[in-house]
Parts: sequence; C-alpha cells; structure tokens
Amino acid sequence: MSNLKRLFIAASIAFALPSVASAADLPEYIPEPYVAPEGGWYLRGDIGFKIYADPAARTTYNNIGEFWSESLDHTALVGAGVGYYFNSWFRADVTVDHEFKAGYSGRARCVTSCGGGSSSLETANIDAWSLMFNAYADLGTWHGFTPYVGAGIGLSYLRATDIRFVNAGGITGTYRDHGRVDLAWALMAGTSYELTPNVMIDAGYQFRSLGKAKSGRIYSTKNRIEYDDIYAHEMRVGLRYNFN
Repeated sequence: MSNLKRLFIAASIAFALPSVASAADLPEYIPEPYVAPEGGWYLRGDIGFKIYADPAARTTYNNIGEFWSESLDHTALVGAGVGYYFNSWFRADVTVDHEFKAGYSGRARCVTSCGGGSSSLETANIDAWSLMFNAYADLGTWHGFTPYVGAGIGLSYLRATDIRFVNAGGITGTYRDHGRVDLAWALMAGTSYELTPNVMIDAGYQFRSLGKAKSGRIYSTKNRIEYDDIYAHEMRVGLRYNFN
C-alpha cells in the first residue's frame, strides 16, 4: 500500500471518530403518535343565497286541480348554530335558519267570471324557518383547508302570505295566510379554512328540502292551496368560532 493511501485512510478515520462519538451521545428518536383532539364546542353563523326549484301547487277547490307555469323566486338566508367536535373527523351541530320571503307565481284553471279566458294568475309569498340537527365528516386538513360532507334532518315552519289571484276577467281576490310545520332534510358539502386557531371560515353547498306550504281555508270551505316540493340549492358562507 502506498504512503498516499495510508495517509488517506488515517485522515478518514480521524474525521469519522468524532462524528461516531457524537451520534452515540444522542438519544434514540421515537416519533410521537398522533392523538386526535376530542371534545370542543363551537358557534357558527351563516349567510347565503337560495335558488328554489319550481314547486308543485294544487287545490281541490272547485276541482281546479294542479297549477302550471310555476316559479318561486330566489331569496337570501341567515342562520346560526352551536356544535361539538367529537374528534378530528366527526362533528355535529344544531342550527336555526331563516329563509326570507320568496315570491310564488303560477297559473290555475279559471272556473268563474273568466271573461273568455281559461286561467287565473295565482301569487303568494312564502318564507321559512328551519331547525336542523346536522352531522359532518371532516376529510382531513391540507394547508389549512378542511373539506367535509354532511347531512341534516329537522323541522321546517313554512308560512304562505299575501295569497292573491287575478282571473282572466280581471276579477281579483285574496286567500287567508297560513303557516305549518313539516319535515326538513339536507345534504351538504364544502370546505373550511383556518383563519386563526379559534376562527374558521366555511364555504359550502346545501341541497335542502323544506316540505310543503299551504294557504288558509278558501272562503267557507275546507279546501286550501298546497305548495308542494319546496326544495332549493343553497350557497353559503359563514364563520365558526372554536372554543378549544
């Protein structure tokens, strides 16, 4: 072995020995297991825009039957609620929402004083309150964003007001206001973003079914107008405040 090789080996050993000694002094690294947080209350508040599908109105008064050419205007909503984190992936909340008045219009068969026409214009305003229990699956967090899916079930209170008709002969009239409770349910998806450790912004979509609304009794009969299939697509944005 040449002197140059001997010198290279000796230098390598001299440099390596301090590193080996230092490594021997270090404790063995054992990664800490991830522990999902359990428990934690939060408050939430939401605003949103609601796109109603066309309802299906009908009445048995004078055998009028089903309406046609129906629409229910888009409207706004506000909501608030309280929730609880059971762990890092499952949470639930109870919410109260108010959907502002939406204008209904449709056509019905004209049966009296029609002036040669065949239909009357039927209008009303419909607003809603809903009390919902919702459950969510949070699907993990990436760079502060936490997507989720969820479902809810509860009760709605639908109120029909300003119920009017104008028939083809120019005759106008009104029907009584009425409110009723019905079953409500919703499917939802969205994502939240952590603004601070306690504050999250939430943007999401909901498909919500509110049941049906009814008018008051028509004149002295037991007949009513039923506004069925009241459901909507909702775009929401809100804040969640986490106490833990």
